[in-house]
Amino acid sequence: MPSISKTVEHVTKEFAPAFTRPTLTRFVFLMFAAILTIGQRTVTNVLRTMQYTAPGHPASYHRVFSHRRWSRWQLARALAAWILQSWLPEGRVSLVGDDTVDGHRGKKVYGKACHRDAVRSTHSYTAYRWGHKWVVLAILVKFPFACRPWALPVLVALYRSPEWNKEHGCRHKTPSELMRQLLAVILHWFPERKFVFAGDGGFGTHPLATFARRHRQRLALVSRFYADANLYASPPAIRGRKTGRPRKKGAKQPSPAKVVAKARRKQLNVAWYGGGRRNVAVVTGTGEWYKGGEGLVSVRWVFVHDCTGTHREEYFFTTDLGMTPKQIIETFTGRWSIETMFQEMRAHLGLETTRGRTEQTVLSVAPCLFGLFSVVALLYAQLPESRRNDYAITWPGKHHAAFSDAIAAVRRWLWVEWAFVTHGQNDTFTKLPSPIRKLLLHALTQAA
Repeated sequence: MPSISKTVEHVTKEFAPAFTRPTLTRFVFLMFAAILTIGQRTVTNVLRTMQYTAPGHPASYHRVFSHRRWSRWQLARALAAWILQSWLPEGRVSLVGDDTVDGHRGKKVYGKACHRDAVRSTHSYTAYRWGHKWVVLAILVKFPFACRPWALPVLVALYRSPEWNKEHGCRHKTPSELMRQLLAVILHWFPERKFVFAGDGGFGTHPLATFARRHRQRLALVSRFYADANLYASPPAIRGRKTGRPRKKGAKQPSPAKVVAKARRKQLNVAWYGGGRRNVAVVTGTGEWYKGGEGLVSVRWVFVHDCTGTHREEYFFTTDLGMTPKQIIETFTGRWSIETMFQEMRAHLGLETTRGRTEQTVLSVAPCLFGLFSVVALLYAQLPESRRNDYAITWPGKHHAAFSDAIAAVRRWLWVEWAFVTHGQNDTFTKLPSPIRKLLLHALTQAA
């Protein structure tokens, strides 16, 4: 069982480069208190959970996000290094990315706009919400206690609407462009590592594919493709002296849909959404994807037909021509973990309950909440198996841990080893009868 003092020392050491010493002390306190908090993740509510034990004046904790100078980039880099060193010390790293809308009340909130809510929208109905749209890049980690990889967020960027950018005189950046910047940061931070990034259709853009192809020695992109994509052969080699501009593309190739209509399908058994497996029929091909004004990008595309008939037919592609159809499908379906992460963030970490309004607060609080998801998962992974199973909720068919189990176990550990000790009530708590202790811990550590 890891001691809380060593854990606090390790976390403090990892995050120290991003803060001054007084701010670091308050940030670490807020981080652990936020894990213990149930309900809204406002600073006031977090302090209410651990009232009378927070060193310093309560106002100093509010200023951590609104006035104190500390580096979000250095904090994200420390978190990413912690994940890679602990669980992915070698091999290619799987990255996933997506965007989500964080509803926020109030009229004068920095960066707030009206966004399409993909979670509540359907094919026949489009739902809109006022709030912030966050573009999130996460690392996929396969823990031994889980049936599927967990998406651990490391980098977060705020998407600003075209109207907001026009009003403030800023160049508009799409979610795909923001993701390209986040990927460039990861490549810069870890120059010795190789990555494969899986994104939904919104990130399967030609510019992002061009970026991945440009860094093909270290980065591959996997995303949804288009049945009618413009595919061409490579431009012919120039022989001899010729006048005029050289050709930018070769002969036109049939679209993926036309190839699928005539091709013979191959049967595969692949890992599917949610950690299961599925029999699929596939057709694959390669070509140079062309978009006017942006040139060619070499891609391998895959058509996927679900043999059970429960999932619609889809097209995927990658900029890594060496990937097999099975690898492409499993890489893309593995990105579903980030959708689960968004759901668990709302259910257990109060993603939509923050109340910051100023620029620095908005740009700090929500990204820290995403990082808190990763911290909880890492703390849970270091607990002994007996402690991990102590508060796990089981039912027929459930054989692996969920994030609700993780946060409940970490909360129990923090209450016993940190909160009660900080309050000076550890001896009093241990003297209680065992049934009473278990009852109190169950009330204090419930997941929601």
